[in-house]
Amino acid sequence: MTEIKFRLNGVPVTMESDPNRRLLDVLREDFEMTGVKEGCGEGECGACAVLLDHEIVNSCSVPLANCINKDIVTIEGFAKTSRYKVIKNAFEEEGAVQCGFCTPGMMIASESLLNKNPNPSDQEIKIGLSGNLCRCTGYAMIIKAIQKASKDGDGLW
Repeated sequence: MTEIKFRLNGVPVTMESDPNRRLLDVLREDFEMTGVKEGCGEGECGACAVLLDHEIVNSCSVPLANCINKDIVTIEGFAKTSRYKVIKNAFEEEGAVQCGFCTPGMMIASESLLNKNPNPSDQEIKIGLSGNLCRCTGYAMIIKAIQKASKDGDGLW
């Protein structure tokens, strides 16, 4: 066991844990952050996406040791921001949510993309979402939602 310190959704955390544990398991089991989903468990689907020092990562592939002194934002933390509200409203208005399993990861991917590029082209949106799988929507509505969020949130990113 090792003492590990990081910030989770803006709150400093200190915990004793095995540094080899997956960040996904720590978030879900120790902090009850159930918006972070386990889809594939191999870093291929994006259901477990979080922001680690403002960069999108698949938490199923990140050992806790890589989080020491880092800032982690889950969908639960992101949901408290005005940027989240813009993305959420755009997803709702464009019908970009069906079963909802991929939605937290898609919203984190949208934030990551719009934070780097507030006015992305369709191709840039597709690239920004390339690590996230959705089995329901076919992506067209998700792309429209990100375009809408880009316009509606002008000045937030």
